[in-house]
Amino acid sequence: MTAPSVETTLALPVTGMTCASCAGRVERALKAVPGVSAAAVNLATETAEITGVAPPDLLIGAIETAGYHVPATAQDLTIEGMTCASCVARVERALQAVPGVTLANVNLATESARVEGVADPAALIQAVKAVGYAARLATAAAETVTERREREAEGLTRDMVLAAALTLPVFVLEMGSHMIPAFHHFIMGTIGQTTSWLIQFVLTTIVLAGPGRRFFLRGLPALVKGAPDMSSLVAVGTGAAWAYSTLATFQPALLPPGSVLVYFEAAAVIVTLILLGRLLEARAKGRSSRAIERLIGLQPDVAHVRREGKVRDLPVAEVRTGDLLELRPGERVPVDGRVAEGASWIDESMVTGEPLPVEKRAGDRVIGGTVNQTGALVIKAVAVGADTMLSRIIRMVEAAQGGKLPIQALVDKVTLWFVPAVMALALATFLVWLVFGPAPSLPMALVNAVAVLIIACPCAMGLATPVSILVGTGRGAELGVLFRKGEALQALQGVQVVAFDKTGTLTEGKPVLTSFQPAEGETKAALLPVLAAVEAQSEHPVARAIVAAAAGLALPAVEGFLAKPGHGVSARVAGAEIALGSAREMGNRGVDIAAFLPEAERLADRGESPLYAARDGKAVALLAVADTVKPTTPAAIAAMKAMGLRLAMISGDNARTARAIARDLGIDEVVAEVTPEGKVEVIRKLKAEGALAFAGDGINDAPALAEADVGIAMGTGTDIAIEAADVVLVSGRLPALADAIGLSRATMRNIKQNLFWAFAYNAALIPVAAGVLYPTFGILLSPVLAAGAMAMSSVFVLTNALRLKRYGARA
Repeated sequence: MTAPSVETTLALPVTGMTCASCAGRVERALKAVPGVSAAAVNLATETAEITGVAPPDLLIGAIETAGYHVPATAQDLTIEGMTCASCVARVERALQAVPGVTLANVNLATESARVEGVADPAALIQAVKAVGYAARLATAAAETVTERREREAEGLTRDMVLAAALTLPVFVLEMGSHMIPAFHHFIMGTIGQTTSWLIQFVLTTIVLAGPGRRFFLRGLPALVKGAPDMSSLVAVGTGAAWAYSTLATFQPALLPPGSVLVYFEAAAVIVTLILLGRLLEARAKGRSSRAIERLIGLQPDVAHVRREGKVRDLPVAEVRTGDLLELRPGERVPVDGRVAEGASWIDESMVTGEPLPVEKRAGDRVIGGTVNQTGALVIKAVAVGADTMLSRIIRMVEAAQGGKLPIQALVDKVTLWFVPAVMALALATFLVWLVFGPAPSLPMALVNAVAVLIIACPCAMGLATPVSILVGTGRGAELGVLFRKGEALQALQGVQVVAFDKTGTLTEGKPVLTSFQPAEGETKAALLPVLAAVEAQSEHPVARAIVAAAAGLALPAVEGFLAKPGHGVSARVAGAEIALGSAREMGNRGVDIAAFLPEAERLADRGESPLYAARDGKAVALLAVADTVKPTTPAAIAAMKAMGLRLAMISGDNARTARAIARDLGIDEVVAEVTPEGKVEVIRKLKAEGALAFAGDGINDAPALAEADVGIAMGTGTDIAIEAADVVLVSGRLPALADAIGLSRATMRNIKQNLFWAFAYNAALIPVAAGVLYPTFGILLSPVLAAGAMAMSSVFVLTNALRLKRYGARA
């Protein structure tokens, strides 16, 4: 396979990793491959993300050489347009050049291709299209992460049950004899000690060679390579206990007097308990990573497409931009689009976090994956495949879940040396007990060294950060909060100042008619259709606000329309001269507006823009237009104030309007009438007060979003703003910002709890296992109890992280 000529980023699934040392080992192996510029391995998601120009086969080889596995998947494509063997060769070459492909076989007779490897299906289809043929995904033979973990859990369940069934007699024979004198006498008087030990030997050997085989197959090669991992600790510990016990059973004369003891039950119980811990861990991992699976499941398989005058049911992958799609009540929207015909309410909660259904009419935008409620719609597709919002959300969540936080760097350094340090400590424990321990010193040295090996848990340290990121970002996606980078999770929790753009962020982003005060003797019902008829001739946003207010009313005919930019408009309606405009325009026309001036001043103080209407030179109405605050904004501002944040508004709008909105909302600081470049300067100054997050939605906000410590874009805003941001609020609702900050704080708190537990657990119990309490208190830790504690430590970390799934919205 040829290496790509430009740097690409490839994600590979990696199986066989059991602890942070494994992840570190894979990462080092990948970074050593020529052409790799960056590599990050995530233990929780079991993936490696590699950036560089190295071909995938070299990367996979490096992972396999390190002792881990990259599961190859097979994907079937249907190819159209092939006519001869040269076509087959051309398509095969195109597929084999795609990063992640290990084998591609194209069949001319069946017009299909089977591709093995880890390549993205979209990249395969695009490669075939690039050489002149049509391709679509025929069947997805690739296992999903959830399916793979379910299969892993099934295997662990089978092995754990078998191990438990074989271990129970061993435990009863050995520990029963120790704890119940009558049972000991019964065993001695019936089968005898030698037969009891032989039974334990046979059953324990089956446990180690069967269900426990995985630890030896993985751990011993890693030990030989000088890179021990969690499995190495288990293999050495249980292997030592089994070997010593086997020697005591078959060659007792080789052991010192008083030291002929067996520990078969320790080896068997350790394997059983660790398998139980792995099983619980696998199930918890599966629950933690289902956010992406749920998102993928939102997209329907089939769309009702109008083609050549007929409605055809086609796979969603075959929908093209510009296609008209029929959407029936209760169905999911196949792709992003705009309503071409009909009206309905659509439930967008699963994508945007917006709790209530949203009304959709002709021209309104709809999001793929959302659910149509009652009406029938015809939708024009505007974004398909990888360009849909749902696909972008999935990519953002995957990128965030695969990211490493700055706090992880210290953990990685510790875990890199943790297992070798534990093995050295176990050896030191063995030697100290052998030399200075009470008689019989050899079995006591062995038992305490095994306890040290078994109780150490690098898994808890390795999972502490990534599993919390996994659950936290998944819960964020459910709330309509997308962390485009995992690092944003850590940065957002430390934010002290939150700055907002006004238009489109705090407000609706479009003016509406907010006030209509007719002169004495006039009525709104009579005047509004007339004024709207005049403004309907204009494209000005203020004109559109007045026309929208008259929606559904019959508008009279208009003659002689005239617009004066920056001043107003005029026209003749039913023989009368109608004029609308500013106070200056009314003054130019000689219209007396004195009666309206006090109210106009009051409206201006509230941030509304007053304008006047005149008929035949006489003022007949005072109107006000404003970009109104979003209904959800006040609650969001209150929630952020309650979190102790300092709030600022940065706007290009006039200062009077900006101050009025800030006053009503309780925003601490206002900077108005600034250019996009000016916003960047303001943000630099505000950053001096503390870590700053900036929320905006427009193209003009992109520089400010990039300058802020954390840039937050409204999902309803421009693509440029979204690309410049670290966090995206899918629905554009400001309460989601309070959710994002709260979730960031909860996730980092969760990570710190996990890290504290992982480090405290190891720091406290490893010395106890080594026997430091024995001289003073006579306390020793059994390897069996050590195995139980080790298994539960990983389960604790995973269970604690899963609590984030219950995080609730704040506003």
